[in-house]
Amino acid sequence: MSASKKKTSNAKNKIIIPLVVFALLFVGIGIGMSYFRSSLYTVMKVPDFELTDQNNKKVTPKDMLGKVYLVEFFFSRCPTICPVMNSNMKVINNEIKNPDFGILSISIDPDHDTPENLRQHAESLGIHSPDWHFLTGNRAYIGKLADQFNIYVGDQEDQAESLNHSGMIALVDREGNIRCRYNKDHMPILYYSGLNYADPDGKTPDLRGKYHPDREKLIEDIKKLLQ
Repeated sequence: MSASKKKTSNAKNKIIIPLVVFALLFVGIGIGMSYFRSSLYTVMKVPDFELTDQNNKKVTPKDMLGKVYLVEFFFSRCPTICPVMNSNMKVINNEIKNPDFGILSISIDPDHDTPENLRQHAESLGIHSPDWHFLTGNRAYIGKLADQFNIYVGDQEDQAESLNHSGMIALVDREGNIRCRYNKDHMPILYYSGLNYADPDGKTPDLRGKYHPDREKLIEDIKKLLQ
């Protein structure tokens, strides 16, 4: 090969190689961003607790290791959002149908929600899954636990507020980490809503709403964690 041809070839290589490297870097960044959007954010480790379920069995986070599960705060006599939340949980449970999936429904009204009453509540909902635990315990303890979860529960000392609570749900992975997806702005949503909405975007809560966008998100993310 002549000297001039070698120079031309070297010049081309000097141009092509950086372009290839840049293209690969660009593709890598794109794949990384795609993974970032599709992966689930780790919020924190699930708080430690020990509560009693409807079958008088003690339940702790250690009992749930290896399972993907949801956590909600509710009470069986609630006339407003609790039936909606329980209903959405039931839809999720029926959709997942996996022995490695569970639900923890923690009562904020333990004076009424004894294990026996919670068992009757589960039966009234048609819940027969051994991995759906309706939990009760000391009210002050449960209030502190809700604080550790960062899910709102009303102050026990305030009669007007004591049975108020959030409609948010925590998603926990097999290792006991609270997980969540990212929103459109790539910020973690932290918790999922167990409510119904009047609009598909989930902006207007409505007890009779026909939309439940977070229910669908939960089904997708539970399946992802179970894979």
